[in-house]
Amino acid sequence: MIIKGTKINDRYAIIRTLGEGGMANVYLAYDTILDRNVAVKVLRGDLANDEKFVRRFQREALSASSLNHPNIVEMYDVGEDDGQYYIVMEYVEGKTLKQLLKRRGSLTITEVIDIMSQLTDGMAHAHDAYIIHRDIKPQNIMILENGLIKITDFGIAMALNSTQLTQTNSVMGSVHYLPPEQANGKGSTLRSDIYSMGILMYELLTGSVPYKGDNAVEIALKHLKEPLPSIRKKLPELPQSIENIIIKATAKNPQNRYKDAREMHQDIVTAMDESRINEPKYVYKYSETDIDDTKALETAKKEVKEKEKAKKEEWDRMDREEAKSQNKLLIILASIFTGLVVLAAAVVFLLPYISKDETVKIPDVSNLSSVDAANTLTKAGFSPVCEVDGQKVDFKYKPSDEIKQDYAIETSPKAGTLAKSGREVCIILSSGDASFEMEDYSRRNYREVKTLLETKYNCVVSVEKEKVKEEDNYNEEDVVKTVPEVGTNVKYGENVTIYIPEIEIVYPNFTSGEYTLEQVEEFAKKYKLNLEIKYTDNTLLPEGTITSQSREAGSVVVEGVSLEITVTKVPDIIEDIIPSEDDEDSSGENEDGES
Repeated sequence: MIIKGTKINDRYAIIRTLGEGGMANVYLAYDTILDRNVAVKVLRGDLANDEKFVRRFQREALSASSLNHPNIVEMYDVGEDDGQYYIVMEYVEGKTLKQLLKRRGSLTITEVIDIMSQLTDGMAHAHDAYIIHRDIKPQNIMILENGLIKITDFGIAMALNSTQLTQTNSVMGSVHYLPPEQANGKGSTLRSDIYSMGILMYELLTGSVPYKGDNAVEIALKHLKEPLPSIRKKLPELPQSIENIIIKATAKNPQNRYKDAREMHQDIVTAMDESRINEPKYVYKYSETDIDDTKALETAKKEVKEKEKAKKEEWDRMDREEAKSQNKLLIILASIFTGLVVLAAAVVFLLPYISKDETVKIPDVSNLSSVDAANTLTKAGFSPVCEVDGQKVDFKYKPSDEIKQDYAIETSPKAGTLAKSGREVCIILSSGDASFEMEDYSRRNYREVKTLLETKYNCVVSVEKEKVKEEDNYNEEDVVKTVPEVGTNVKYGENVTIYIPEIEIVYPNFTSGEYTLEQVEEFAKKYKLNLEIKYTDNTLLPEGTITSQSREAGSVVVEGVSLEITVTKVPDIIEDIIPSEDDEDSSGENEDGES
């Protein structure tokens, strides 16, 4: 671990730890030359002397440096400083997909389509350069507040046209996303990334990975031998086009998969087209049993069980030996018990005097930068560490109108408190202004907005229904409005209400001349109304014209009520209003007026 405040290459000042990996630790650092925060990945000290790991670390830098895409984390610098190998990358403020799944459980189809289209677009850029990621999993994909995703950690990526992989590169990555060919030790191709993305898509939709087991070998065997569990059994409403993408991507035989990420991307962006939603289920062109070489994994599984058995036998032997020695120990312990009692009494008596010299005041670090605050506490003999939800973190944050962002507000315990040297002291930094301006979230998915307001602004969010008209064309999960409303200055932690649509059906004006009797009957059937039709003779209007309705246009439709309409019809007998030749003037007079 690198101490806060340390400068790498006399340029990158370490602020705090972002994460620890198998081969490298990642830190948030400040670039003192370009005046920006960056992420610095440093090869672990115990691996820096391993020539194979160093080569792999440098290969990561070379392969990743050629990638320039909005969905791939940008790499800025590579170097070595006093035996420490490092890579400087773009610092992304957001959450990993793993953290998002932990909070949400699973995502909506719309969200998954958006995420996967971005992921495949970024990976298509990498595949165009013949670079394989080899470790696609939700922990390696960041999602920003605006929904943009960033692919991170091309840690075991390699160029297809580079030198052959070393043995240490043969099987890497998380076993839950491990392609069958990697599990068999046959190496990776572009289609290996396709398999991992298919498993990831399955997890985003269902909230769980398809294959689980007690150990890595068992899970790897399932990737090799077991068919993918049907996702439509879990999600019956899932369009067939979406399931087909997952079926094709997770084929055990690479020949049955998409040839690269670009082909998968093109399939994803058209998946919700009406012409595709109910397309036939995808059928594999090639046999799925062509990669049944599972002997190596079966042997590994057997070795794991044998090692576990041997370990248990060793524990049993040690327990027996310990029991034999306990009798001897009892005799020895009894002989020194009296001495221990005397010693304990002396310690209790002297402890206040001993500890008194070790007690110091916690220094005041308010208004200091995060680095200076951490250094001040360290020099005073304290350990600058906070605990959040059972996890050790470098700092805590809270909003402040007075203290500049990323500068210390206070410590916990408070400055001036007497505490023993070495104690953990939490530095509380300013996250900036204690208020924010409410944005226009209308027509955005209310779940995303709720999560944003809760996580970024610590707001207490409730969801209510707002009546809207059908013609407003709201989706059922759209935000209609928020209270406080758009443009309002809202304090952190304040109550916010999100309103989602309760679609209100109203009666149209059936007498406008735009509706036929058949359309009214269809309306009544759709909204379960009792339709009563009255006919009236009318020779002036076209037959079937609706002349009146019992429910006023614009009034709300209520299921089960009666709706009466009046419709014109032609009379059965029409009196001829033009007289015939036989019907002369009733006076009996002729044209000359003679009788």
